[in-house]
Amino acid sequence: MQNGEYARYKNTGTVGKVVSSHVEGGVEWVELDNKLVYDASYLEPASADEYRVSSVKDRVEGLDLEQIEKLKEELFKAERHQYVTGGGGG
Repeated sequence: MQNGEYARYKNTGTVGKVVSSHVEGGVEWVELDNKLVYDASYLEPASADEYRVSSVKDRVEGLDLEQIEKLKEELFKAERHQYVTGGGGG
């Protein structure tokens, strides 16, 4: 993926703009404009139409408490998901 292209993280659907990439240990790592670095094998091309500059703070403004709690739970599940191993022991 090239700088300036759009990419979607397959696990969460997060879409971002590529800001840098490098190879380390035989793995290509890609940094998106959300300041996170992803293994390129978990990214797929995305379109400019799918891209929206936002943050969790942007999504929380204007929500009621129940909606915020639901968003918090979704973020917690996504965070836990990154630690699950393929063998089910994680």
